[in-house]
Amino acid sequence: MSNNTVTRHSNSRRYVRYIAVTGVLSACAFVLQMIELPVPFIMPVFIKFDFSDLPALIGSFAMGPVCGIFIELIKNLLHLPLSTSGGVGELSNFILGAIFVAVAGFIYKFNKTKKGAVIASFAGAICMAIVSIPSNIYIVYPVYYKFTPKSAILEAYQAIIPSMTSVEQSICCFNMPFTFVKGMIDVVITFLIYKRISPLLKGKN
Repeated sequence: MSNNTVTRHSNSRRYVRYIAVTGVLSACAFVLQMIELPVPFIMPVFIKFDFSDLPALIGSFAMGPVCGIFIELIKNLLHLPLSTSGGVGELSNFILGAIFVAVAGFIYKFNKTKKGAVIASFAGAICMAIVSIPSNIYIVYPVYYKFTPKSAILEAYQAIIPSMTSVEQSICCFNMPFTFVKGMIDVVITFLIYKRISPLLKGKN
């Protein structure tokens, strides 16, 4: 067997594994997106927590940032028929999740050490939290206002911290740190399980 044939066969196997891993992790992300947990006394009732970015982060570390972005895209396309926001929530979820895993995966790609993974994850979570401000103010909440008055949404925040004076202020004080913490929780879980599942994802078991 020639070297070219061996190379083509090896590339074909990597491609098939890449597609398979992306598909499996996308399915996991979709299932996790369906499991939403309320966070009473911390966030308004219409904001819930889920772990759906976790498989995308794992995929981004194991197979590269493009894989993570594809997982974010596929999970939201699968969730689109179940949308209660006309797809706007899914769009925002994709934007934030894609930024998170793309930044983390890109940095880790060039520094595949434990320290590199920490830096990459922290940077990804920070970028996602920052982008959540314009995403919520200009994409998500304008749609919510069509169903719920802006004053009612503000009251939901004021029920937790009465000093809030606007929805925009509330998004900065509540949604941004919540998004960062959500990302870091995914990071902690990834660190706990990644070493065990990485060989399986990469076909090195």
